[in-house]
Amino acid sequence: MMTLALEFSSSQRSVALTKGDTALSETLEAGGRGTAAFSVIEKVLAAAKIEREQIGLICVGLGPGSYTGIRAAISIAQGWQLARQTRVAGVSSVEAIAAQAQSENISGKIHVVVDAQRSEFYLAVFEVSEKGWNEIEPLKIVPPAEVRSHAKDKILVGPGVTKWFPEGRDIFPRASLLGRLAAKGGHAIATDKLEPIYLRETTFVKAVPLIG
Repeated sequence: MMTLALEFSSSQRSVALTKGDTALSETLEAGGRGTAAFSVIEKVLAAAKIEREQIGLICVGLGPGSYTGIRAAISIAQGWQLARQTRVAGVSSVEAIAAQAQSENISGKIHVVVDAQRSEFYLAVFEVSEKGWNEIEPLKIVPPAEVRSHAKDKILVGPGVTKWFPEGRDIFPRASLLGRLAAKGGHAIATDKLEPIYLRETTFVKAVPLIG
């Protein structure tokens, strides 16, 4: 099955076309605040000589990370599904980072760190080996001090992590890996259930009408 993967959760945005465990084409963009998503999608399809009608699955990186970027990717997937009845899948961008670490020959216990804003970080712990990776501590939001406590003798990885923790290693989630993960199954989801991974409770403030 041809899979179009969108990973917009970090400052390195990527679009890829995969088939099974093979990446057919991929485009990476860094810097700036946005991506001309559809022009990048067309570029990726053209590079692989694939038509839109041949796409059987749209896979989206659900973060955590850039809420705006993730929402943009979800909107594209939802629109595509509505127009062509294409299946959709959502994959944790943190899992994709662990997979990318493995592909870069990093093994052992790794701490995946992602900026959560408000002077906090998302943190998840994986055990990575040649055979694969396994989450051993689920994603949570922690203060910088907790990340630093791991930095002394542990492997820190994540998008732009060296900005805060120089001893870490910058690893970004890649669309090509999202597609490969989706091909393994277990990530299919209804389009109305696609939501960014966001551990904080969403707070809505109801407007009070002015009188007089």
